[in-house]
Amino acid sequence: MNRLEKHEANTRGRDFFVGDIHGQFDLLMDAMRGVHFDKEVDRLFSVGDLIDRGADSFKCLSLAFEPWFYSVRGNHEMLAHDALQDPGKAWDLWQMNGGSWVYLESAHEVRATLDEALRHLPHARQVAVAGKQIGMVHAEPPDDWADIEIVDSHRLVWGRNRISSMDTAPVTSIDAVVVGHTIVEEPTTLGNVHYIDTGAFTTGRLTLFEASEVVS
Repeated sequence: MNRLEKHEANTRGRDFFVGDIHGQFDLLMDAMRGVHFDKEVDRLFSVGDLIDRGADSFKCLSLAFEPWFYSVRGNHEMLAHDALQDPGKAWDLWQMNGGSWVYLESAHEVRATLDEALRHLPHARQVAVAGKQIGMVHAEPPDDWADIEIVDSHRLVWGRNRISSMDTAPVTSIDAVVVGHTIVEEPTTLGNVHYIDTGAFTTGRLTLFEASEVVS
């Protein structure tokens, strides 16, 4: 699949972004009810890390197949992929990072579902909203969004340099970028990059907001 998937403006309903879900299926459903999400016309864009640390990780992984749900791949999807493809050190690393939910499921079924889900989880998405363009990756965008197809994919899935240095330089060639990966106490903006992982699996706070708020 392409590393970047582009989405035209939603002319029928609303678009929303949601932070790292980490197996908190009920929390997500509550948040969607809170905004009166309409699965027939609205779209939900997820910054990835659908799985791990939460018992409902398999249900959350299956969201990748819903027609209203659009996610990018997170580092936890890749941890699981590596562990299920080649058990050993990768398995131990996954278990240390919240992969124990797999013991509640069939490992074979999880592997098959994850392999299929990854076909729906590009590294990046770009959404047209109110005449602007919003990019989305799991962890860290390139300095220039025009480089999204060639930048090291490790940065997109694992990077933390920008937030570690509190870099406020805007990402060029895009109006805004939404990311997760790094837990923040409250949604945080550095330049035009919006960090929305508020630690749902520990705090019980899952950030979900309308996309138009990013470019208003």
